[in-house]
Amino acid sequence: MKLLLISPQTPDTFWSFKHAVRFVSRKASMAPLGLLTVAAMLPPEWELKLVDLNVARLKDNDLRWADYVLIGAMIVHKDSVREIVRRCTAHGKTVIAGGPLFTTGHEAFPEIRHFVLGEAEELMPQVVEDLRNGRLQAVYQGSHRPDITRTPAPRWDLIKFKHYVTMSVQFSRGCPFDCEFCDIIVMNGRTPRTKTPAQLIAELEGLQSRGWNDMVFIVDDNFIGNKARTKALLQALIEWRQRTKTQIGFLTEASVNLADDAELCSLMVAAGFKKVFVGIETPSVAALEECHKLQNRNRDLVSAVQTLQRAGLEVMGGFIVGFDSDQPDIFKRQFEFIQRSGVTTAMVGLLTALPQTRLWQRLKREGRLEADSSGNNLDASLNFQPKLNREYLQTGYRELVKKLYEPKHYYQRIRTFLKTHHPTGPRLRLSRADLNAFVKSLWVLGVWHRGRTGYWRLFLGTLIRRPRQFPHAIELAILGYHFRRVAKSL
Repeated sequence: MKLLLISPQTPDTFWSFKHAVRFVSRKASMAPLGLLTVAAMLPPEWELKLVDLNVARLKDNDLRWADYVLIGAMIVHKDSVREIVRRCTAHGKTVIAGGPLFTTGHEAFPEIRHFVLGEAEELMPQVVEDLRNGRLQAVYQGSHRPDITRTPAPRWDLIKFKHYVTMSVQFSRGCPFDCEFCDIIVMNGRTPRTKTPAQLIAELEGLQSRGWNDMVFIVDDNFIGNKARTKALLQALIEWRQRTKTQIGFLTEASVNLADDAELCSLMVAAGFKKVFVGIETPSVAALEECHKLQNRNRDLVSAVQTLQRAGLEVMGGFIVGFDSDQPDIFKRQFEFIQRSGVTTAMVGLLTALPQTRLWQRLKREGRLEADSSGNNLDASLNFQPKLNREYLQTGYRELVKKLYEPKHYYQRIRTFLKTHHPTGPRLRLSRADLNAFVKSLWVLGVWHRGRTGYWRLFLGTLIRRPRQFPHAIELAILGYHFRRVAKSL
């Protein structure tokens, strides 16, 4: 059996890092972990080929070679998926589709005849049997959450590491919180399920044995959803790091209550964690109440961010405007909060109703749901009727994002972050790609691009006052170039 696995093309979004990866001569920020994991669930004797459209073209020869085509996609990939399916149909190829895009909205794709909805672990054995017998079902859907200790290690052999900036692994699925706008609990539930520490370390060793020594993104919905198991993993990672002398570093996603646990922060830093994405959302208490973001209430969010920064973690923040309770001054409040907190990587999005979420269900009941979500966190179109004037909200959003990434404000935010951040934990290696990126930044940011004065102020000021933080400062300057490019497109 010959199976072609296709990862759709990601549009130019905040998290695509399209304009930053070029500095390190890579083609994409992350490898398609979901498809690589599904590939490991297929019989080892089957022939597999993976085409990631973010790093390579889909050739007619690839389609002619395949007996079946598997597509794994998120909501943001819907346009690319339709083009892939069109080409598959033209070649008479049967498509099997899975991933978040289809789990919450497969009805929108009548041109696809076969779907794997939800988590694949307990469904793939039946899919494999039906493929062997030539009797594929229209829909495969599990009735409960699988035990992910049985999840196999990804098939790293199907990709070329040289194309990617970061590799990904997963330790847990699910989040204990119940934010109204979030689709994580729709797909993965509210009870975090974890792999064993030995299991995750084996996956890391699989990466390392193939020569990977750079950053690894632990893609959990909430890395600290089960703190006891997370601490056990971190202690195992620290021991593994000491034993192997690995140079791998980590980034992940966690809820803001991470700042309440000094031991957990310390363990993360000692294990090699450098960055953490936190859903901060808004400085508005009324909006936090509205969306049931209970973990963010009754706390000083700027102080929480600074606690994590002082511990040695860079906080990447998610922010939202457009809640029903938002007042006309929300753009000013968001800007001031982000500048004051020193959250350099601040992903601000308009509220969107993702399929099947509690927000989507509420707006549908209220007759305010107007369209599907694009899945693009920089999409300035609203898929529901807002309480604030639509044009005011969209204009204010565009102006906020552009203002945040203007060189003057962005470089000031980096300096605010560097003053608070205390880099601790193991030092990571500087690769040849990092040195190449530094050299390119001298020309692109220091000579060619507007904002060159801010770049040189950051360059010289950090080199003199905080030399240990100099590589980090240059990395953030390069990321700012990407953010300005995507903000300009709004």
